[in-house]
Amino acid sequence: MSTTRTSERSLLLFSGRAHPDLAARIAATLRTRLVPTQARDFANGEIYVRHEESVRGADCFVIQSHTAPINTWIMEQLLMIDALKRASARSITVVAPFYGYSRQDKKHKGREPISARLLADLLTAAGADRIITVDLHTDQIAGFFDGPMDHLFALPTLADHVAAHTDPARLTVVSPDAGRVRVADRWCDRLGTPLAIVHKKRDKDVAHRVSVHEVVGDVAGRVCVLVDDMVDTAGTICAAADALYDSGAEDVVVAATHGILSGPAVDRLKNSRVSRFVFTDTLPTAAATGLDKVEVLSIAPVVARAIQEIFENGSVTSLLDEL
Repeated sequence: MSTTRTSERSLLLFSGRAHPDLAARIAATLRTRLVPTQARDFANGEIYVRHEESVRGADCFVIQSHTAPINTWIMEQLLMIDALKRASARSITVVAPFYGYSRQDKKHKGREPISARLLADLLTAAGADRIITVDLHTDQIAGFFDGPMDHLFALPTLADHVAAHTDPARLTVVSPDAGRVRVADRWCDRLGTPLAIVHKKRDKDVAHRVSVHEVVGDVAGRVCVLVDDMVDTAGTICAAADALYDSGAEDVVVAATHGILSGPAVDRLKNSRVSRFVFTDTLPTAAATGLDKVEVLSIAPVVARAIQEIFENGSVTSLLDEL
């Protein structure tokens, strides 16, 4: 069966080409399958999509993680949404485990765009009624979309895995900068561990250049868990790990939701002193590194539960009670 039916309503899942493995895992968790969709590129780079089953009156969920090449996959998702709207879908929910442009959520300087808001406007214009995403870079992005945005968290998945493989009595949760302290606090509450912070200063004129200054908190002889929402070029996280080792940490583990891993990231992970990097599969890049020190946990059960709750008019907020 490709549909799930409740009270004459049908749930249909669709996947773009960005991360089909995650979409397949979500479908398997929901005990359904993905609706067949044609998707191909014309010679000039334009994208063609067509859904191969009727969607009239159905609740449709369009799964596409915004991985590289990010603009291509965002455009493909917009076209999939437009096709569903024009085919009389009852509702259209965007499932974007990684929400693109989330670091551009405000103006740092004059004459800059607020790209995260623009993306929300594009999804609205295409016909999206709702968005499901995981670990936004900042909570305020949830207010950029005029409809419901269900902001899910990977913290329980990541924290429970780390706790299962390390003695919690030896753990210290570390925020790599001041902006992640709130998330790190949630980790501390869940694991019952102390908190430390790496104070850093980023060069505002040179992208990805970070100077780590000092560690605030006692990390000597401790197993430190550096927690973040994303690891892109890995410069910040590896520099923070070096600062922890220099302050006497016994071991450093990195836990992050989104393993973007652009440019020099894989080499930095390979050559870093960090013993383990734990990511979720919101993006396909982490699993593609081939590094023994990289572990990838599936976010599919969390996303699937949210989809089921939405379809059954349940409470997505109940999922947050696990934090």
